[in-house]
Amino acid sequence: MGNIEPNQTPVTGRATPNAASFDAYSPPQIAQLIENVGVRKASLPKNQLIILSVLAGAFISFGAMFYTLVITGNDLGFGVERLLGGMAFSLGLVLVVIAGAELFTGNNLIVMAWADGKISTAQLLTNWSLVYVGNFVGALACVAFVRFSGTLELGGGSVASTAVAIANAKVELGFFEAFLRGMLCNTLVCLAIWLSYASHQVPGKILCILFPVSAFVALGFEHSIANMYLIPIGMLASGTGIDTLVLLGNLVPVTLGNIVGGSVFVALVYWDIYLHGKGESMQ
Repeated sequence: MGNIEPNQTPVTGRATPNAASFDAYSPPQIAQLIENVGVRKASLPKNQLIILSVLAGAFISFGAMFYTLVITGNDLGFGVERLLGGMAFSLGLVLVVIAGAELFTGNNLIVMAWADGKISTAQLLTNWSLVYVGNFVGALACVAFVRFSGTLELGGGSVASTAVAIANAKVELGFFEAFLRGMLCNTLVCLAIWLSYASHQVPGKILCILFPVSAFVALGFEHSIANMYLIPIGMLASGTGIDTLVLLGNLVPVTLGNIVGGSVFVALVYWDIYLHGKGESMQ
């Protein structure tokens, strides 16, 4: 999801010089802002949408790369290792939100605009489809770059071993378990994005992203776009090549779970609380 400039109103975007830049937007204002952003996202030119989607796939992959390195050879203890790994992975969503990119899981929040009838079902599904494919392209490009860059050989090949272990753990999940982990993951991811809209300042946005994302990673939840990088790179590191059916066996339930977590448990819940039947009264 996109950002709003400091000292702009969440509805019009017009400058408000007397606004207190350290005061957070209220939840009703965040709901209105996210709905308006959703309308703009659904109307983006397709070429711009696809390029921004490829960037988001790459950004999330950078976070996944950083995560893989940080947890390699770490003997600080189970919980601390996962916490540090989650903080490293947060880089991906920070890049998406601050630098600007189109991420499928974050775009589940567009459902707020759809629920209010401001975009059509066709617009929603077109956005999701193009962004999902673009994210996949960006992630697979990073897989190729990392595979041939020698990064996996860092630490005497221990990074490659970690990548293999991560991929194996993901593809061994059953359908229902992967679905639930995907649902819980995107609940936290979309809450991270929701919280980031509360802040006018970049440091505040980063802090809002850090804890929810660290939590989902530490808890072992599943992010479909991250898995587009983590599973293929692990397969390549193991020397077996990418098994498309095995990859889809993880991505299908995780993606469905991501949609439910972000669209239902965050977008529709907050739409019902703050926007349903209220028109423009929450501005």
